[in-house]
Amino acid sequence: MTRTIELKTAIPGPRSREILARKERVVADPLSVFLPVVIEEGRGATLTDVDGNTFIDFTGGVGCLNVGHSHPRVVEAAQEQLAKFSHTDFTIVPYEVYVTLAERLIGASPFRSPAKAAFFNAGTEAVENAIKFARAYTGRPAVIGFEGGFHGRTLLSLSLTSKTHPYKAGLGPFAPEVYRVPFPNDYRGPSADEALAALERALITQVAAETVAAIVIEPVQGEGGFVVAPQAFLDGVRRLCDEHGIVMVVDEVQTGFGRTGKLFAIEHYGIEPDLITVAKSIAAGLPLSGVIGKAEIMDAPGDSAIGGTYVGNPVAQAAALAVLDVIEEEGVCERAAQLGETIRARMESWRERWPQVGDVRGLGAMLVIELVKERNGASCCSSPASTRTASACSHRWSSPTPSSTRLWRSGKRRWTSY
Repeated sequence: MTRTIELKTAIPGPRSREILARKERVVADPLSVFLPVVIEEGRGATLTDVDGNTFIDFTGGVGCLNVGHSHPRVVEAAQEQLAKFSHTDFTIVPYEVYVTLAERLIGASPFRSPAKAAFFNAGTEAVENAIKFARAYTGRPAVIGFEGGFHGRTLLSLSLTSKTHPYKAGLGPFAPEVYRVPFPNDYRGPSADEALAALERALITQVAAETVAAIVIEPVQGEGGFVVAPQAFLDGVRRLCDEHGIVMVVDEVQTGFGRTGKLFAIEHYGIEPDLITVAKSIAAGLPLSGVIGKAEIMDAPGDSAIGGTYVGNPVAQAAALAVLDVIEEEGVCERAAQLGETIRARMESWRERWPQVGDVRGLGAMLVIELVKERNGASCCSSPASTRTASACSHRWSSPTPSSTRLWRSGKRRWTSY
């Protein structure tokens, strides 16, 4: 038995089974459950279920908990703000915490020119509003995304998202004037030069450059498999945006707030984007997102063209300020870089030991191994192999190690991440 993991029942336990049975009767089926464990409380990197079993949480609220579950500073800040007021709609009755958060994020962002911010709720809202800003600024309709990209599940963001199953199949038609080009992959291809050539070709064969408002790109693709954009490729994207007057939107919803060893992943590249979208770990799991960008672009839409009832909830923003304090005071970025070095070294040892580990990639603590049938990477884990992995791990819930969680993730997808 480890010092952290404590199993008191079979998994799932009786209370979890009972609650999940109730869920089946009243919750819509598309909201399928990833793990058959119902949480009671979370602390730091662990969660305890309703049956008293404690696990290491490798899901992190899907990238939302870079400072951990229920950090005392975040809880205190949210409670303090909630005791004052919980909502007004900033555009009706403004509040200082909105302005303070904008100041903090702009000060920490990689913009060299004057910048401004706007806040929303979810990452998909941030992406859609970034496109609004870009369209208003350029007067153009088209948007370019990338194969493997994920940008959200509302209509325009879903149109940009590359993955068809389970996100898009049967849910069209999608938004017009959205175009998609290859994303470079050092392991499987295409190369940075090939992907950049494809983008340049698309501006001739798919959509005229003078009609493109924005190129939306993740520095490290999340759903795409933690694929890191090569320096040369991002340099090329920046050059093309400059040449054609296109707004470069860097989607930092997954990569932001220390996960890669920098507050924003784009800082690894020394590139100044035009707009950055943020969400997930910005408020330690409370719903909050935002767009940070060059002031001339952020000011382009007309009066009240950007907004909504919940444009930056004050409780979530108070939590976000506490998150920034924790990141600074506890050295979260430095810790992520150090942790990344340690885990990458361990992953590389796995790759040397087992031919099924085809690739190790990522930035900072945002790391992944890719499982393959053959070391040359010609074919990734097929469904039968994934099924065998999932089947094996379904019998390991009683294991006192966190390997069951890791294996379950690799059974659901063809990579396993940390």
